[in-house]
Amino acid sequence: MTVTDRRRVLAGLSAALCATAAPQALLAQQPEQAPPQPRFGFEEVTRRAREIAAVPYEAGPALPEALTRLDFDAWREIRFRPERALLAQSNSGFRMQMFHPGFLFTRPVTVNVIRDGVPMPMPYAANLFDYGRTKFDKPLPVNLGFAGFRLHYPLNDPRVFDELISFIGASYFRVLGRAQRYGLSARGLAIGAGVPGGEEFPIFREFWVESPTADADRVTVYALLDSPSVSGAYRFHIYPDGDSVVDVGAVLFPRKPIEKLGLAPLTSMFFTGENDRRFHDDFRTELHDSDGLMIHSSTGEWIWRPLRNARVQAVSSFVERNVRGFGLMQRDRVFEHYQDLDLNYELRPSYWIEPQGDWGEGVVELIELPTTDETNDNIVALWAPKLALEPGREFRFGYKLTAMLESGDLHPGGRVINTYQAKPKALGSGEAVTENTRRFIVDFAGGDLGYYLKQPEKVEIVPSIAYGRINRAFLVPNPKTEGFRAFIDIVVEPGQLAEMRAFLKSGSKTLTETWSYPWRAPDPS
Repeated sequence: MTVTDRRRVLAGLSAALCATAAPQALLAQQPEQAPPQPRFGFEEVTRRAREIAAVPYEAGPALPEALTRLDFDAWREIRFRPERALLAQSNSGFRMQMFHPGFLFTRPVTVNVIRDGVPMPMPYAANLFDYGRTKFDKPLPVNLGFAGFRLHYPLNDPRVFDELISFIGASYFRVLGRAQRYGLSARGLAIGAGVPGGEEFPIFREFWVESPTADADRVTVYALLDSPSVSGAYRFHIYPDGDSVVDVGAVLFPRKPIEKLGLAPLTSMFFTGENDRRFHDDFRTELHDSDGLMIHSSTGEWIWRPLRNARVQAVSSFVERNVRGFGLMQRDRVFEHYQDLDLNYELRPSYWIEPQGDWGEGVVELIELPTTDETNDNIVALWAPKLALEPGREFRFGYKLTAMLESGDLHPGGRVINTYQAKPKALGSGEAVTENTRRFIVDFAGGDLGYYLKQPEKVEIVPSIAYGRINRAFLVPNPKTEGFRAFIDIVVEPGQLAEMRAFLKSGSKTLTETWSYPWRAPDPS
């Protein structure tokens, strides 16, 4: 007798008893109700992460050679068929499409959809994809898995499902708001970034996507992270909007001590800009996904650090306790500065990180790598906790990531809009202009600076330098930007790295964020 038949028999017996038995007897003969099954959620992913942390790391199965040999163009030919998109059954505003494994994406992942609290793995099938001009000599395995997935939502047009967020490659993900184009990336975790000996890249090995209801304004994704050093459970609440928001919660379970951990890591590209013109053999004068690191310190100070295409790997650290926020920002939104009709650098989003809970002591770290073209991600920003992670102790953290175009409303003060550098025209003390002297020109605008243009003598610059000397610093009103232009002339010993800072104030009132910038004097030896 099947379970279904047994339930029908019991139902028939119950109906018969209703006609003849007393209520007390009927109550005594009712079968006990089975307890409801628990709904799948973050607690279950956390349990799995805890369990796999207790066993050695396994890299997982390899892809067929036909897929690992694919170059980018051949892999890009393989596209998910939009008419097969998932999550359409509930008539919500979200749709899900899969990425085919191959090319750089050689570790297949499992993707599940949660319906009514029950997770169901999504099986790979060749008919989910249009392979275009990419052909294979023999059929691919039926249990192949996926490289990742992306969620779509009508961000820009109620009739069109635009790409909202994608999860593909290691622990990388990218999210968009309205009128934005993909640029920088976020990651679940960084281990050993910028450390000699190579970086470890944890991967999201399995995902669970909650099927949203028809009126849902968010979608939830769970992910299981794994690497030789750590496992972890992640929860992403994703809110599509003009500035889309991803609310992230995570629990980590170290397998081994981790000295250099990076929370909320961001990865971007800076090739050339107005402050760094080493590469300018192009009609496009600026090429970058982000042009600066912004930090909101626990003291209330706002710091702006323009990005550079470093000649050698450079690491800048900003010591904090319970930092209020940081992010890689794209401030320059002027098309004429990029002149790229296809790549739309002026529409690349900024990602702003707001920690939730107590992040304690640590540093906001900026890593700048050299690159000779615009195809390489050479910028990393992250939060590095002071305390190392130890096996047997779980570590919880959370943060909010906002994808935005305009960041001017994050703080009310003036901000840096341009950074330039040149040889000093005159040092002001009769000192010769040499290779170890430099002039920096910084434009501040916004906040109350326009008000002070009527009496510019009330504004002063507050410069400082470590490992060098400021020879002269002065301000000039800049009516073109409704702000002020600062000039800072420095002298640095050959080969020495100087760290500069400057902000504007009026009396005891701070008017702007703090500009921060490093410069190394050439070493003739």
